[in-house]
Amino acid sequence: MKKKQKPPKMAPNTRASTSKIEESSSAKQAQHIDLNGNVFELPNYTMKEIHDAIPAHCFKPSIIRSMAYVVRDYFYLSTLIYLAVTYIPLLPNIYLRFAAWVAYTTVQGFVFTGIWILAHECGHGAFSKNKQLNWTMGLIMHSFLLVPFHSWRLSHSQHHKSTGNMDKDTAFVPHTRDSWLKRNFGEKAKANMVEFAELAEDSPIATLWHAFIHQFFGWPGYLLANLTGQEYDGASGMRISHFYFGEDSVFFKKSELHLIALSDVGVAVMIAALIWAGQVFGSWNVIVLWGVPWLWVNNWIVAITFLQHTDASMPHYNNSTWTFARGATATIDRDLGFIDTHLFHDIIGTHVCHHLVSTIPFYHAGEASEHIRRVMGQHYKADVKTPFWTAFWRNQRTCKFVEESEGCEGSGVFMFRNLYKRGGETQPKDLTDGKAVEKPTVSNIVQVGAMATAMSTTRNLNAGRRLSHSAQLRANAALPLLAE
Repeated sequence: MKKKQKPPKMAPNTRASTSKIEESSSAKQAQHIDLNGNVFELPNYTMKEIHDAIPAHCFKPSIIRSMAYVVRDYFYLSTLIYLAVTYIPLLPNIYLRFAAWVAYTTVQGFVFTGIWILAHECGHGAFSKNKQLNWTMGLIMHSFLLVPFHSWRLSHSQHHKSTGNMDKDTAFVPHTRDSWLKRNFGEKAKANMVEFAELAEDSPIATLWHAFIHQFFGWPGYLLANLTGQEYDGASGMRISHFYFGEDSVFFKKSELHLIALSDVGVAVMIAALIWAGQVFGSWNVIVLWGVPWLWVNNWIVAITFLQHTDASMPHYNNSTWTFARGATATIDRDLGFIDTHLFHDIIGTHVCHHLVSTIPFYHAGEASEHIRRVMGQHYKADVKTPFWTAFWRNQRTCKFVEESEGCEGSGVFMFRNLYKRGGETQPKDLTDGKAVEKPTVSNIVQVGAMATAMSTTRNLNAGRRLSHSAQLRANAALPLLAE
């Protein structure tokens, strides 16, 4: 019998194999990747599913319970003032008195922040079902802290309606790569510039300086000049102030301007009361008893809001991709222990729930969050392991700007990135196309000179070596630390 001949071996279809590899690679690239290298998937639940999962009683505020928290917080405030003015002067030496005043201002800062948060409840209609009561209590409590209640309430409402929307959100709108570079290197900077990125911000000293400005002046800056908000087609001056009640305001409608004026009156009355108190009790006493705790409020409000909306896992969307459900969950819950649950009314630990249904009173938000998590599944975000200030420092240093993931151009989904090439982080897109990276000009270098001088000489020398010889000659005159 004849032996069966083996079928001839077919040459591999290299074109087909290559095509499959390319398709596989393309599919992999098409995934949205967060800064930590994890795949991000778009949320797929509906707001109806969220609402249906929450027990009905969670939507019902109690006037008695809400007012009890107001009475409690003002009792704390009054008790702290009484203890401070009565007993701190009796301490035997200046060091003990200084330590006691530091303790007083810190704890009173917690209490002031709690009062701010109760006014925040009023602004959302979560304090009670009575709008006039909400507005009256909110105006009183926010005016006490120099916050224009209705101005904030209206712009904050827009923030909730557009959370995570790069085109419409009003608070903590992240930089794009292009705008981040322009902020550091001037208007002529381009998105493919990566040289000197480390000279801009990647140093502990620079981060600390930014954090200080961010924390203690960010909140007044937002109210006065719309810092971290939308650009509104280049509007500037009073038009972007929360205190402005002219018809050309970028924030408010004509029908709302009387409420803005009323808010300004509330703040003006409080300023007058502080001036009077300074004349009667002494300016230094007013500064220590009220002024320093007020600065702590600025710190806490900015830190809390920053960490609620800034994280390596956090997406942002353009207007074409954004939906309310997606934007409302572009936030994250964190943990601050007793300070949050007791003094800050759980605003840190239940913020995802708050953005999904902002009318739920804070004392029901914990229960509602448990039910919401079951619907959200993997899309619910929380980081309760990282200490609060550790997360703050980390995100200040890493979450610099947002851009679409490699291969997802046009998707309208943006994830945080930076240019520092740290290990374990998703790297930004390479915009150089294999060409030499464009160097910043001398004028751009000068703009970051003050910040660069705060960094180590070694870091700057290394950056100098990466420049072309001619660029070094130009830079040495403007930035001496770059010289060998």
